[in-house]
Formats: sequence, C-alpha cells, structure tokens
Amino acid sequence: MAIKVNARETELKIGKNPGYYYVMTPELYLALNQKKVIREAALRSGVSQGVMQACWDAAGEVIKAWATEGHSVALPGLGTIRFAVRSQAVANVEKVGVDLIKSKRIVFTPSVDIKKELAATSINITCIDRNGEIVKRITTDGGDVEDVEDDNGGSTNTGGGSNTGGNSGGGNSGGDNNGGSGGFDTGD
Repeated sequence: MAIKVNARETELKIGKNPGYYYVMTPELYLALNQKKVIREAALRSGVSQGVMQACWDAAGEVIKAWATEGHSVALPGLGTIRFAVRSQAVANVEKVGVDLIKSKRIVFTPSVDIKKELAATSINITCIDRNGEIVKRITTDGGDVEDVEDDNGGSTNTGGGSNTGGNSGGGNSGGDNNGGSGGFDTGD
C-alpha cells in the first residue's frame, strides 16, 4: 500500500519570490460511498449487509449524541472523536459571551495503531514539469506522522524515511495546526 503524490511544476505569482515551484498534492481517488463500505465490512465480518447497516447507523447516532454532550468518543480501531470550539480569550469575565466563539470544530485523534500504519506506508511522488512531462519519481519507505494534538505543532517520529529516487529538490512548505486542539486568540 502506498500514498500517491503528484509534484507539479506550477507558476506562483504571489509572495516574496514568484516563479515556478513544484507543488505537492495527493492523488485523490473517488470517495468511497457508505454503501460500498457497508458491503465490504459485512463481507469481512460475516454478517449481513442489513445488520451491518443497522450497526453503522446506531454507532453514528451514539457518536453524535455523546460527542455533543462533550465526551471524547472512541471509534474502535481508529481513534477518538470530539467536538471543540475555537474562541477568543478575554481578561474580564463581563466580556465572556457566545460572540467570543469563532468556530465549532471536530477533532479526530488517531490511535497509535493507525499512526504506526501511516508511518509504515510508503509515499510515491511523481514529479511533473510545466509541460506535463514526468521528470522524476521518488519512493519513500515510511516517515513521520504529524501529531496535530502536539502543542508545539511538531511531529511524532514513528518511522523512518528514505529517498530512493534521487534528490528531493526542494522543501515542504505548509501551514501550522493553528492553535492545537482547542485554540484561542488573545485580545479585547
């Protein structure tokens, strides 16, 4: 199993250094619909699709109910899910109100097993120049898994990586986790 990524040479016209850069994006497949997932789970478990559908629906209702009550709910084999808010912090209790809440969020925390599986999953990168020609292929044997729950915005090193296709030819630029799990802004 491998994650496929395309690095396309793209002209970036904004920023301090406009020019051509290789921008990496995952090669996405079609989203699997619920019916297909139910059918596969039923096949793997030996129960009927109707029973699997009933269990799936019930689990979804339980997760919604408990998460909206403030619980962190276990998703067997996957991790946990909980709801959170991003809000502004104020020094004066008189200023506390619902208007300080900037957004509601869904926070998923993967299990250790899922992180290990992702760390062990290789990544296949196909470099494509501005003319649409494939100029390089790179394969890794694993790598780090970002831990968005880490307050430092760092990564958890749960595996090693190597470049078996030549030089990587650039860096990885991206965003941060923008406040960790709860997130707040200070200011009045």
